[in-house]
Amino acid sequence: MTALSVLSIIAFAALGRWQWHRGIAREATWQEFTAEGIPPAPLGAQALESLARFSRLRLTGRYDGAHQFLLDNRTHAGMAGYEVLTPFDLDDGRTVLVNRGWVPFSGYRDRLPEIGLADAGSRVTIAGRVDTLPLEGMASGRAPPAPGGAWPKVTSFPHVAELAAALGRPIETCQVLLDASQPAGYVRSWQPPGIPPERNFSYAVQWWLFATTVAVLYGALNLHKVDR
Repeated sequence: MTALSVLSIIAFAALGRWQWHRGIAREATWQEFTAEGIPPAPLGAQALESLARFSRLRLTGRYDGAHQFLLDNRTHAGMAGYEVLTPFDLDDGRTVLVNRGWVPFSGYRDRLPEIGLADAGSRVTIAGRVDTLPLEGMASGRAPPAPGGAWPKVTSFPHVAELAAALGRPIETCQVLLDASQPAGYVRSWQPPGIPPERNFSYAVQWWLFATTVAVLYGALNLHKVDR
């Protein structure tokens, strides 16, 4: 009983410490993501994948409004919908995928939302954050864009190679989350992935309470034996 109690206390204390440090790391990520006043840096000749995730950047080029993707299975405030992924052709010839935000599902698969761009083809400068494309939770949730056919193309958790094949030209492997202050976008309440850091701190406290409970119970039981 003594060995089991000691091992339990050590394990619960270690799990609490682990969750606490995860909370600290996640808190730093959230603070960096939500920090205001950080000016976006020009991309220059750098590849998107070479930048730190959620880095703010500025891009100059032209939207390709004729060839857009609708990322399926994306929710906002409990509602089903799509995220609009629009190719953005940089001045240096590269193509970046810009996530212009969330639009609601119409209720009919054959009635896609209107996502046209009034100034498509015009040279513009935009700002946003670097992010990876959404990853599938289950293989059955994947649906690559259909080859050929009309645009926009509905897709779910696509791979970059599949999007490039549908588009007919190479694209950068990361997407850009368009800033909420930028025009030509939809709902953009971007948040860091995963649970809030407060949840990790709560889990840490729970594990430490388990360790304390075991210690108190062990002490109470042994004190009771001594009294007898």
